[in-house]
Amino acid sequence: MSLLEALILGIIQGLTEFLPVSSSGHLELGKAIFNLHLVAKDSITFDVMVHAGTALSTIVIFRKDILNIIAGLFKFQWNDETRFSLYIILSMIPAGFVGIVFNDQIEELFNAQVLLVGAMLIITGLLLFLADRAKKTDKSVSVVEAIIIGISQAIAIMPGISRSGATISTSVLLGIDREKAARFSFLMVLPLIIGKSLLDVKDIVETGGEGMSISTSVLLVGFIAAFIAGLFACKWMIALVKKAQLKYFAFYCFAVGLVASIYSLLYL
Repeated sequence: MSLLEALILGIIQGLTEFLPVSSSGHLELGKAIFNLHLVAKDSITFDVMVHAGTALSTIVIFRKDILNIIAGLFKFQWNDETRFSLYIILSMIPAGFVGIVFNDQIEELFNAQVLLVGAMLIITGLLLFLADRAKKTDKSVSVVEAIIIGISQAIAIMPGISRSGATISTSVLLGIDREKAARFSFLMVLPLIIGKSLLDVKDIVETGGEGMSISTSVLLVGFIAAFIAGLFACKWMIALVKKAQLKYFAFYCFAVGLVASIYSLLYL
């Protein structure tokens, strides 16, 4: 992978992480367009690094919320912030379980599976279309709803299923306020991404990059590009969710998913 390819893929990740169109799916399509034949370990490591870039942009955008949550935890007071923290922890359990138990199988999915990505994008589009037609939403997140949203995040590990699209759509269909749904969706993934990123960095340091053909400079360029693009996309997505304009992303997912599926069947 060249630095230019890393830059473009990082921008794609930064934009699509927050927009409900599947960042992992677009990364796999981007790798296919660039004709990149990365081994599963290299592919997943690059994906984790650019996801870490968007995680950092999330921290910057929601820094006040994060500081309030941390302050509430240290005060040992049962209030809205500590309750919110508990719900985030609960929502992490399904994805954490799937990630640990099925790690090897998941890595194999991130290997230019264009047909799978196309099919999952169509499913993402259907979720977004249904959420856009949902009735007025005004509820807050509860224990049961946090677990259900967490399950949708676990399913979204598959490339082509948008994590933000799945979690926000699930939240809206459960009747949760749209702005709260977006806030919860963007914050609930932070511990998982940061944890996975730290484990990957630890593995690279301990092995000295043995078995990897992707360079540190490529990973760094992808990380920075994803971070900068993510800053813009995050704010944009929050505004769009408030205005209930998810159907346009649904149409986009339908179109890209159909094109990817046809391309895969005809040429791959």
